[in-house]
Amino acid sequence: MSDQIVTDTLQRIEEELKKCVKCGTCRSNCPAFTAFQREPATARGKLTLVQHLLKDDIDLDDQTYMAMSKCLLCGSCVDRCPNAVPTDEIVIAAREALAKKRGLTTFHAAVGQVIKSRTRMKLGAKAASLLGPLFFKKVPENSGLRLRFPLPFVGNKRYIPAIAKTPFMERYPEVLEGEPGKPRIIFFVGCMTNFAYPRVGVATVKLFQHLGCTIIIPKDQQCCGLPGMSGGDIETVRDLAERNLAALERYEADYVMSACATCGGALHRLYPLVVGKRNPELRERLDRLAAKTVDAAQLLVQLGLKPAETGAGASGKITYHDPCHLRTRKLTAQPRDLIKATPGLELVEMEGADRCCGLGGTFNVYHYGSSMEINDLKSEAIMATGADAVATGCPGCMMQLDDGLKQHGSTVEVVHTMELLARQLLGEEK
Repeated sequence: MSDQIVTDTLQRIEEELKKCVKCGTCRSNCPAFTAFQREPATARGKLTLVQHLLKDDIDLDDQTYMAMSKCLLCGSCVDRCPNAVPTDEIVIAAREALAKKRGLTTFHAAVGQVIKSRTRMKLGAKAASLLGPLFFKKVPENSGLRLRFPLPFVGNKRYIPAIAKTPFMERYPEVLEGEPGKPRIIFFVGCMTNFAYPRVGVATVKLFQHLGCTIIIPKDQQCCGLPGMSGGDIETVRDLAERNLAALERYEADYVMSACATCGGALHRLYPLVVGKRNPELRERLDRLAAKTVDAAQLLVQLGLKPAETGAGASGKITYHDPCHLRTRKLTAQPRDLIKATPGLELVEMEGADRCCGLGGTFNVYHYGSSMEINDLKSEAIMATGADAVATGCPGCMMQLDDGLKQHGSTVEVVHTMELLARQLLGEEK
């Protein structure tokens, strides 16, 4: 790959770089800096590196790669930056330049091959489901699994959810007809919901059926592509975005809804921001998709779900964790409003509810120890509330929170907001 192509990649964000005045506000809000305590881990440090790359003062070497990998793309710096510098967009461009210059890492190349093929994903999930007892042991008195022995990029300390024997998308037909005149909703499911947490998908479907909606689950929808974006594999993201456009555009619908904050963030913000800027021929279609994309909790509030009218579940004390991809879309009030309005539930706020849990996609793979250092603060905040359960709107966050709490010996349940509401409103069991 020529140096000119790499330079062109970085020049795309050159004007955005100029907005940074090196004030250091990002430093006090960066979860990565909390873990690494070094300037290159901050937004300011990374932007300085990219500026020097554009001047050709430094190389795209191992140190640059390591610095750019120490970012969760959580958007905390963007939210609080007085000049609204889009650090996440800049880091993505830098990772793209690194991938073009050096090639994808072995791990990210493998990730790209898997997420581009729904068949490979299904085969892998089936194998994981069948071979789970060999590699994993059940966690005593808790749901989930723990590795018996180390595996590359995984280790044997972490707790992970079991892979479902039957993926969510195999449990329903493509169209679930609702009542005449009620909204038509395309459900963008996401890989974690499909393969690891199908119960989240089931709860989501039941809640919107409760409202009389028609629910459409396109069978040819793909991974949103965010795992590829984390490694700079923008070509894979573009390919998946185009295939998702084709799958979702086959149906007339009022909304494209996701119960995964990460997937919703991809469709609503990152597709236009990253894929649209690089592929102008797709921009109009991506913008239309973004305008229709809503989060499940956001849509329940918008459609007028009234929790107080039903309420069949048990009482409990609940705390709530804000997923970064909902926080950056200003979707923080809706899930809380739903929980507070539900009979029997008491919402108890934790300290730092809007702080990243430390997952950050592949950040958790490459920097697992630091990821869990960040997560320690979250686990401690959850336990300090005395809550029976912590709710959130992202299956990825669910996995990370569950891992952290179990490592702290906590029995606090981790639950998706949709599951919690379905239990309480419809009498669904755990």
